[in-house]
Amino acid sequence: GFELQFRLGPTLQGKPVTVYTNYPASGETFDRHKFRTLSWHNPTGKEDDSDKYCKLDLQISGSYQYYFSLGNEKSGGGYIVVDPILHVGADNHVLPLDCVTLQTFLAKCLGPFHEWEDRLKVAKETGYNMIHFTPLQKLGLSRSCYSLADQLEVNPEFSSHNQKCTWSDIGALVEKMKNEWNMLCITDVVYNHTATNSEWLRMHPECGYNLINSPHLKPAWVLDRALWHFTCMVADGKYTAKGVPPLIENDHHLNCIRKIICEEIYPKIRLWEFFQVDVNKAVQQFRTLLTQGKISTKSDPNQHLQIVQDPDYRRFGCTVDMNIALATFIPHSNGPAAIEECCNWFRKRIEELNAEQHRQTNHHQEQAVNCLVGTVVYERLAGDGPKLGPISRKHPLVTRYFTYPFKELTVEEEETMIHQPDKACYFMAHNGWVMGDDPLRNFAEPGSNVYLRRELICWGDSVKLRYGNKPEDCPYLWAHMKKYTEITAKHFHGVRLDNCHSTPIHVAEYMLDTARKLRADLYVVAELFTGNEELDNIFVNRLGITSLIREAMTAYNSHEEGRLVYRFGGEPVGSFVQPRLRPLMPAIAHALFMDITHDNECPIQHRSAYDALPSAMIVSMACCATGSTKGYDELVPHQISVVSEERFYAKWNPGAHLTSGEVNFQTGILAGRLAINRLHQELGAKGFNQARSEDQVDEDIVAVTRHCPNTHQSVVAVSRTAFRDPKTSFYSKEVPEMCIPGKIEEVVLEARTIERSASPYRKDERFINGLPNFTMELREHIQIKDSKIIKQAGTAIKGPNEFVQEIEFEKLTPGSVIVFRVSLDPKAQEAVGVLRNHLIQFSPHFKSGSLPDDHSAPILKTLFSSIASKLTLADLNQVLYRCEAEEQEDGGGCYNIPNWSSLKYAGLQG
Repeated sequence: GFELQFRLGPTLQGKPVTVYTNYPASGETFDRHKFRTLSWHNPTGKEDDSDKYCKLDLQISGSYQYYFSLGNEKSGGGYIVVDPILHVGADNHVLPLDCVTLQTFLAKCLGPFHEWEDRLKVAKETGYNMIHFTPLQKLGLSRSCYSLADQLEVNPEFSSHNQKCTWSDIGALVEKMKNEWNMLCITDVVYNHTATNSEWLRMHPECGYNLINSPHLKPAWVLDRALWHFTCMVADGKYTAKGVPPLIENDHHLNCIRKIICEEIYPKIRLWEFFQVDVNKAVQQFRTLLTQGKISTKSDPNQHLQIVQDPDYRRFGCTVDMNIALATFIPHSNGPAAIEECCNWFRKRIEELNAEQHRQTNHHQEQAVNCLVGTVVYERLAGDGPKLGPISRKHPLVTRYFTYPFKELTVEEEETMIHQPDKACYFMAHNGWVMGDDPLRNFAEPGSNVYLRRELICWGDSVKLRYGNKPEDCPYLWAHMKKYTEITAKHFHGVRLDNCHSTPIHVAEYMLDTARKLRADLYVVAELFTGNEELDNIFVNRLGITSLIREAMTAYNSHEEGRLVYRFGGEPVGSFVQPRLRPLMPAIAHALFMDITHDNECPIQHRSAYDALPSAMIVSMACCATGSTKGYDELVPHQISVVSEERFYAKWNPGAHLTSGEVNFQTGILAGRLAINRLHQELGAKGFNQARSEDQVDEDIVAVTRHCPNTHQSVVAVSRTAFRDPKTSFYSKEVPEMCIPGKIEEVVLEARTIERSASPYRKDERFINGLPNFTMELREHIQIKDSKIIKQAGTAIKGPNEFVQEIEFEKLTPGSVIVFRVSLDPKAQEAVGVLRNHLIQFSPHFKSGSLPDDHSAPILKTLFSSIASKLTLADLNQVLYRCEAEEQEDGGGCYNIPNWSSLKYAGLQG
């Protein structure tokens, strides 16, 4: 719906500039590689470079490129990201991006398909308008939601004995939710890996990083197998005498592991040999060349003898360049003694080079041991780790990095397979993530030693997929994933790019182009952990990501949580209404701000149950899309694991009596969530697009303001967080009073988290359940005098143009929130209305909130455009650009700002 104009900056005026773009001309389909020239418009009809522009009428969402050239030379360019427009309801009304309230569901916890509606209804009743399903495909052996056995097949568990669940069933439910519930649905696309037991992978092993297409992984594979055999022996108790029992419990055990790997395993597998030259063979070859009298004539002093890595990575398979050798070691005569002396020098040099490779391998091995021991500490000893217990084949010492589908042999026998193509193609590298890695580099490609140095935090249930640079490099994989993308885009309104930072960017680009062909207004969200906004923007621009997922759980205190609200959306409060035609500024990506994502640990364990409500409130006040994960509102006191959770979500039951597996507004903070979601959607829809997070009233209290520049109304939410448990930490009863400028119209909502008597929490066997002993008191749309949280609200300083209300709190307990709707002081409100009335001539959007001005001066009845049309250039100079000297002739001067400097101009430009 926007018109985008390209105009010439001062350095380009008067030069032959051409602008190209791959945004399609109307009636044509988008092709990323097809650029067209844009024509120049001259609105004045004169050839005037300062006023001419090229334009695009943006009608299709996605990511597009433009570049411009001067003469024949490409001079610069960039990306344009066009956001989709989302529609809901039978009448297809617009759902603005800032109104999105999303909830994540783990698909496998929804149960058989015919029960989905009752479970999803909880999200509808609590005011969410978008559902994010984790993948709905058939799962791999680990049962992780993100390890898919077949990207094209619906998870068979959704079918019941008499009814098979198909993609069209799911599509029909999504359509029903859009039309009848006003809710949109998105789901994940996982391009980076597939479950180890995917059938199609057996037929097409070339889709993974195997030892045939990636022979550089052979040394890492040998190490991986040696560690597996070590695991089996420890599990069988064979190393107990050497200080490593199956149950690792202390530093002594860790030191013994380190010692055994360094002194027994490494010397046995001799990894350095993969990077070394066979000395005798090389010397023999050199001697033969010398005796035949082959002497290299051209000697380049810059070329030194180096080891050339064997592309097949065989032991002692590396070589050296004999031409450089002959040019470096030259015998002083042809006699056998001279040749022998030369060969000895050559041998000495090769041995030095081999020793260097040995040292290099030792560096890698030291890092590998450190990573191994670090993993063992986290998985078995750390308080916040999974505490896996004794070492066994099911829970090995460390996760295996490669698949091994054959029967187990000795380490030596297994190694013979890596040079047999029919076997080696089935040894494939698992996927995972590397801390602090460059997301634009692929850690499985040659040149990376991540697998050898054991730096990968590995997902042993998933094989990393190998796409190459273009579809021709692995035709089956690209075609398979294209079909997967088409199924998703056909049935869902949007996608979440899982693990976007380690998905090859050209693959994601190709797949999203495919998806947008089927659904033009595709909503694309992504999780990006690049740790760097400039890197984020590379992904956002190339892929056309609509919203980036941001997590409130990253906030270490409530102050930081308030800062994030301001960071992720909204203009500053009090900024001017923007004109219709304005420069397009680069910005950070639109955010989808989540109070918790399904990867986060449980906030009740990290903070306290009292914090769920205030944190949800703070997040919801952000001027962007917001979201949560199913279970947060029910106060589930543990993380709902994407791997191990097998119970089902509760169903909606509006009645008074709940049985196990049912919830309603008496449960957790569900009632508060509905009020919070409604408010978020209202603020987004009514143009409250300015935001501010107040400096805190005290360390636990966060006040967030959303302001509407059209009506000058504000909504102020005051939340008292509970990052520390109120039962065990001290919270002051005395809350400092607050001053709110303007006139409080109403209390939009006030809510408190309270404890009630209930039997203690027991984890339900069949259903995901939350803490039964917490609920909340909620009151909506009340006057200040009826509030239970405020003691009183007096009117403070009431000068000629100030109107401030002072609020004293009585019961703002940890875990409570109160939201005020505030208007300007009536006098100021009237002045704004009059001002808006005069501004209508510049832009029709000032009509809302304008008041007739009965006492205006006659000159104000004249249209500005007719006044401006009579100004000469000299008049314009006086109005806009009078400099100091010109101004002083009339006895004036430019403004001087104390402690800063004088303005350059005295006119409006100043």
